[in-house]
Amino acid sequence: MSYEYSGAAHRDLAGSYRTDDSPFPTDASRVYPPRDSLREELPLLKQLLFPRCWNATELVGSPEEIRARLTELGDCIRTGIAAYSDRDADDLTGTVDRILDRLPAIRRTLKKDVEAAYKGDPAAKSYCEIIRSYPGVHATMTHRIAHSLYRRGHVSYARELAEYSKTETGIDIHPGAEIGEHFFIDHGTGVVIGETATVGDWVRIYQNVTLGALHFEEAEDEDNTLAKGYKRHPDIGDHVVVGAGSNVLGAVEVGDDVSIGANSWVTDDVPDDTSVFIADHPDQRRKSND
Repeated sequence: MSYEYSGAAHRDLAGSYRTDDSPFPTDASRVYPPRDSLREELPLLKQLLFPRCWNATELVGSPEEIRARLTELGDCIRTGIAAYSDRDADDLTGTVDRILDRLPAIRRTLKKDVEAAYKGDPAAKSYCEIIRSYPGVHATMTHRIAHSLYRRGHVSYARELAEYSKTETGIDIHPGAEIGEHFFIDHGTGVVIGETATVGDWVRIYQNVTLGALHFEEAEDEDNTLAKGYKRHPDIGDHVVVGAGSNVLGAVEVGDDVSIGANSWVTDDVPDDTSVFIADHPDQRRKSND
């Protein structure tokens, strides 16, 4: 039996599209260059979340077209989940429905992420440019659906999506990481966010940042096997900027309204309203090449 979506997200998404106004794209007549993907899920997800930017304007006025696209995406998700499950694929229909039911809420959050990117980057010229071109937005989009899968216990398939996103964007976000609203990764290459990290609202991260573990624990009564599932990554508060090349390591707490300067190494808690920076830069000397 083939999968057919039976929830109400298609009506919610149709209503959500109608509420879009400038600076989000509202012109249904534009046709953008194709952006092919080796995985079927991601182009379908892009079309459902931002149809006007991904040549899927037929969805905007048609809940039934949305429902058909949700069915197509749901079939991909069901196949992915079934690959790692002992349950028959047809038994997973309700699980897939609940994941797809989250898409309207995910879309609302992603619109806030796009807003944060526009406000946080002087180079950003339009919301559509951000949606189509910014690797941080692509990685965050994939993460938000992968996190939904992770929370429902479909960890292996969620990791598949996250790893594929990393190959496209250079950004490595574990699907277990909890990320708040208005999140923006600028440039993005080399960013790593670990499984037990939490990130608050209005957080901006630059390239080559790691929110990682400081050390690992070995499992009891296991030879050379690391312990699983314990808290080992940082908690980042609201309104935090993490500069390029910085490492925030271990189960530390970074408070609200914190600025972490480029190339910082943070292994202790940082209180609210604090700036962290490298105090003594190496001497830079120059000589003529003549």
